[in-house]
Amino acid sequence: MKKRSSEKKECCPENKAGQDEKYMREALRQARKAYALEEVPIGCVIVYQGKIIGRGYNRRTVDKNPLAHAELTAIRKAARKLNDWRLEECTLYVTLEPCQMCSGAIVQARIPRVVVGCMNPKAGCAGSILNLLCMREFNHQVDLTTGILEEECSGMMKLFFRELREKQKKRRAEEICNGALGDVQERQGTEETE
Repeated sequence: MKKRSSEKKECCPENKAGQDEKYMREALRQARKAYALEEVPIGCVIVYQGKIIGRGYNRRTVDKNPLAHAELTAIRKAARKLNDWRLEECTLYVTLEPCQMCSGAIVQARIPRVVVGCMNPKAGCAGSILNLLCMREFNHQVDLTTGILEEECSGMMKLFFRELREKQKKRRAEEICNGALGDVQERQGTEETE
């Protein structure tokens, strides 16, 4: 069993560590699909009565769709499977803390429990920026568990962004070289015509 973060937070007191890690590994498998597409590697699964009924991974860039988040895809598939918009007996597992849009969809779908791999201090709305999942002002609150397989989830994100920065740096260097080469070729062409 992998060591979990000591900062693990729970709205619900029960600890389902074995199950949570099992399904978070499935969410990580989905995140790897996004990674393979050069998308931000976020994965999600929704579990109902011990079975995965919805899977999703980030596809915003590939689909050119700002709504193509892992959570929304998994929610849509789970709702179709249950033939109901209410996912009242489900648990959602996601590798990265949900954004405001996904947190809103989770509340709207009445999902009772969410398990998060790693937090998102820049855009997370399950505790980092604000917590839309546990707001008493809404008609539905979510039991929230964070930090499940946190190191694996955050490690994948860090690796993805490090590789992305390296690719961008290499691309810029190539553009500079190609631009300089183009300038030299242009000057040579000008000198030959004079």
